[in-house]
Amino acid sequence: MKKRSIIILICLLLVVIVGITSILYFLNYLPHKKYSNEDFNIVTYRSNIDMDNDGIDDQTDILNSVRKYLDTKPKYKSKYYDGGYPTDNYGVCTDVVAFGLKGAGYDLRELVDMDIRNNKENYDIDKIDKNIDFRRVRNLQVYFKNNLINLTTDISDIEEFQGGDIVVFKNHIGIISDKRNRKGIPFLIHHANPYQRYYEEDVLERYEILGHFRVS
Repeated sequence: MKKRSIIILICLLLVVIVGITSILYFLNYLPHKKYSNEDFNIVTYRSNIDMDNDGIDDQTDILNSVRKYLDTKPKYKSKYYDGGYPTDNYGVCTDVVAFGLKGAGYDLRELVDMDIRNNKENYDIDKIDKNIDFRRVRNLQVYFKNNLINLTTDISDIEEFQGGDIVVFKNHIGIISDKRNRKGIPFLIHHANPYQRYYEEDVLERYEILGHFRVS
């Protein structure tokens, strides 16, 4: 009887361990295996434009700049900045995109403000404020839809999702990674909440994609 109780206890412990591990994996607190484009015979997209003339094409430049920004390990907090861009190691989801584009030569603060002033009827804005307008997902969705290359939102079309692309969700936004899961669906580079362990996560399937865009 004692031996049987020990076996039952061990089985219960194993079930608990498997359950906890599965939850941690789902929440991305445990790393997921990453695959590359080459693993799926996908040709990596390269832009023909180099906006900041640094010898790196825009698509690659955006992805590199996003990673450079996130290497600073910004903490999640929504704040207002007189210069628009966060300067104190805090940030939100839109800042990932803004710093990625800025590093490639695109100043979203200026670009979005100009578009709002020229096409205010497209935006649901009462008072224009260039320091915050470009950090709101709803404004970026309008700007990107009207000014960038619009692409598929069907993630099963894995070849059409390339590192450096921008994806918009309801109240959230991020950059497509050049890393993929075992099904070929790319990881998402984003900043979603204060409890996020990794900035690059296998979560794209959990979101409803409202927009998928490419700069050039």
